[in-house]
Amino acid sequence: MAPDRTRPPLLLVTSLEPADEAAWREALSRAMPDETLARPDDPEAVRGAEIAIVANPPPGALARMPALRWIHSLWAGVDRLLLDATLPTVPVLRLVDPALAGAMAEAVAAAVLHLHRDFPRYADQQRRHVWIQHEARPAQDRTVTLLGLGEMGRASAAVLRALGFPVQGWSRSGAACPGVAVASGPDVLARALERTDILVNLLPLTAETRGILGHDTFARLPRGAGLVNFGRGAHVVEDDLIAALDSGHLGHAVLDVFATEPLPPGHRLWDHPGVTILPHVAAPTSRASALAIVAAAIRSFRETGTVPVGVDRARGY
Repeated sequence: MAPDRTRPPLLLVTSLEPADEAAWREALSRAMPDETLARPDDPEAVRGAEIAIVANPPPGALARMPALRWIHSLWAGVDRLLLDATLPTVPVLRLVDPALAGAMAEAVAAAVLHLHRDFPRYADQQRRHVWIQHEARPAQDRTVTLLGLGEMGRASAAVLRALGFPVQGWSRSGAACPGVAVASGPDVLARALERTDILVNLLPLTAETRGILGHDTFARLPRGAGLVNFGRGAHVVEDDLIAALDSGHLGHAVLDVFATEPLPPGHRLWDHPGVTILPHVAAPTSRASALAIVAAAIRSFRETGTVPVGVDRARGY
């Protein structure tokens, strides 16, 4: 099928490595053969495009599009995109993909089991050539608290419950989640933290959640509690995290996201014995699944002319 030249082109705008961008461009073209996928260095396309498909676009790149009507991100998180003060006031769609929720649930379960079964302790013993077996607690005796109960949080809760863990949840809305005691509000969170053995953060990054994993949160946790941060690096107050680990108040932290990525080679977290580092792999975008979702949204717009509803910019998600 040849592109329909009577339609305004789509614009793909990223700051990906050239090979990654080329792979996305080729895959998007295959998924939407009737669309023209233009480049941001094409002045005519920039002036005429109504839809921008983006992946970490350079700040200011979308401000040059006078005909822009909406934006579709290839990522689930759009907090970095919304920080661009020049971003046009058009709807911004984030990637809402069940495949991402399933991948995150797998990663959360793996990290929680890593802490639950004392794998960091056994890794340390291996380095020291020590053979000691430690008593294992049953899953039902270790409470997991999830911060954030969106699609990923709800999927993670279901898997953890199936493994036998009692699960608490905390979210902005306080909306019900099957089998999970859900809390909302700072006072209720403080009480939930006191009953937490492993704390898992899946919150979106907003003005209210920035720095939420800091001294006050850590102090509420029982001594030896574990931490899993699969949200955003800016959720963590790094000095407070290291202090809590060094004092033994936190037992171990599994971190997948960081304020600066890639994590610089000399960063102090690399060699900290209380930290397991993952290179932002908890819930990688499935290209095939993302392509289908983006293509369906654009097809619907072409057929109906209705601009889809985007994220709530005030909330940040």
